Amino acid sequence: MAVPKRKTSKARRDKRRSAVWKLDAPAFSRCDNCGALKAPHKVCKNCGFYKGVEVIKMDAE
Repeated sequence: MAVPKRKTSKARRDKRRSAVWKLDAPAFSRCDNCGALKAPHKVCKNCGFYKGVEVIKMDAE
């Protein structure tokens, strides 16, 4: 069975367990049609447009 040769310090252990460095902020871009925030390379959930073309027919609310 593998056994550690040296004790892992509390600082090193806690740095590894920290979730701060693991997550990145999600990327957002503005929709060309309505200006709402949307995920890049995805259809806008607000208006249904993608690259200036209506992909999903949205009902007028």
